Amino acid sequence: MGWVALGRCAGGGGRLSSVLSLSLTSLASSLIFTILCILTLALTLVTLVRAEDIFEEGKSDKEILDNLLLSTRYDKRLLPPVQDADFCCGMRWPGDATGLSNRSSTSSNDPKNQYKNQNNNHYTSHQHLRTHLRGTLTVNVSVLLLSLASPDESSLKYEVEFLLQQQWYDPRLRYSNRSQYEYLNAIHHYDDIWLPDTYFIMHGDFKDPLIPVHFALRIYRNGTVNYLMRRHLILSCQGRLNIFPFDDPLCSFAIESISYEQSAITYVWKNDEGTLRKSPSLTSLNAYLIKNQTITCPIKVSWRAEGQIVVDYEDEFDEFGDAKCSLCQRRFEEQGNYSCLKVDLIFTRDRAFYFTTVFIPGIILVTSSFITFWLEWNAVPARVMIGVTTMLNFFTTSNGFRSTLPVVSNLTAMNVWDGVCMCFIYASLLEFVCVNYVGRKRPMHNVVYRPGENPVTQRLPAVLSRIGIILASPLKREGGPPTGATTGPNEIVTCTNCGPNPCTHTTTNGCTAELRKKEPPHPIRVAKTIDVIARITFPVAYFMFLTFFFIHYKGTS
Repeated sequence: MGWVALGRCAGGGGRLSSVLSLSLTSLASSLIFTILCILTLALTLVTLVRAEDIFEEGKSDKEILDNLLLSTRYDKRLLPPVQDADFCCGMRWPGDATGLSNRSSTSSNDPKNQYKNQNNNHYTSHQHLRTHLRGTLTVNVSVLLLSLASPDESSLKYEVEFLLQQQWYDPRLRYSNRSQYEYLNAIHHYDDIWLPDTYFIMHGDFKDPLIPVHFALRIYRNGTVNYLMRRHLILSCQGRLNIFPFDDPLCSFAIESISYEQSAITYVWKNDEGTLRKSPSLTSLNAYLIKNQTITCPIKVSWRAEGQIVVDYEDEFDEFGDAKCSLCQRRFEEQGNYSCLKVDLIFTRDRAFYFTTVFIPGIILVTSSFITFWLEWNAVPARVMIGVTTMLNFFTTSNGFRSTLPVVSNLTAMNVWDGVCMCFIYASLLEFVCVNYVGRKRPMHNVVYRPGENPVTQRLPAVLSRIGIILASPLKREGGPPTGATTGPNEIVTCTNCGPNPCTHTTTNGCTAELRKKEPPHPIRVAKTIDVIARITFPVAYFMFLTFFFIHYKGTS
């Protein structure tokens, strides 16, 4: 019996030892877990203390930024939150899931409706995914002009250098007022901060900066982020070349977000500025800015039109309800609604440059060709030299200037100017040829040209014959034929001596009559008359052209 009792006691002791060992193991595990919890809490408290102390005076801006941009508290992939306590970044609206489930539950078994729902889910579901949770982030934009330049006066390419400033509010980047820094220079944390994906819409190209660092990034105490970029654009401007050089080229460029729609990001001009700000040291080379304006992009000129997918559902399915149109056969007009700001720069031409290089030399050459009208009709060497020289000089001047113009076909104003001026020079040369030909023509009836004869005396017989004072035909000429002779159609009878009685131009009054031939105009006199007429008509006509040309094209501009 004793051995049995001893065995029972020994068995009970074994069970007791196992229980004690289990208790010690659990106690040790609990102790270890407690120690780990205490250590974790201590580390958390230390982190909080460090996070609180990081804004104390004496900390560097790098230390502050390193703390602000910790991956546990800042994610640059998310838009800055707007003041709203209900939602957080990346969440859906409360009705989004319900709306999607309702749309899926109400889908019809009709294959056409199923196909429509598939298209709608594929192309319009992005409207319900909230990349930015609550409201719209406002980005304030301003532009400061630094320099303007153009390769030459007649070019339509302008180089514009400016500073683009963008400001927005990110509450995740606020820091304590106990810091000594008014703002933090985050230029070395450029890749760790969310920045708007601003895209330039323009006709032109970028010019690479001379230095690699061409931006500034500052973070202020209240969380305001100031992002400054230096940009150098080469813009291809629009000009009315049909009235060149009286046109005013228009250069435009726009900025917008390439990926965020207007419901997420809205660009606005800072302080509602209607014009660009100009640097006090603004420089310009062959670029004369007369006007600029800052506006929002009109929808009709936007490169991404607002609308919906245009699909002809009647033609998309065959008689069995199967889709028969491919993706390339549809017309897509929906590109989204994006916030966009536009800048218009209106330049003008240097009128003095074109007057001194084109118009005044042309006027001098044309009027020089008119000098030949005051030279003698038979001064052939002088008149030929002036006419040919002015024509060649005008060709040289015109071609030299046109080599700098854009190679286009609608330079209407310059074509009119060159064409009319050349016509006047050529017409003056033709006038000399005509005068020289007429002056050298052999006169009829061997009429002697008497340049000193009184023109009144020459025309008096003709005037008397027109008013009816005609001598009778059978008159006796002085040293001429007998009285019975008759006068021809070109003969003029004049009374030279009528005695005491009044001259009645009869054969019985004793008058002595003189019969002469009516002389035709001499060719030399005709040539001189043409020169006299040209001296008046050519300058008057050219002056009228100049008046019309400058008033018309300047008024059109």
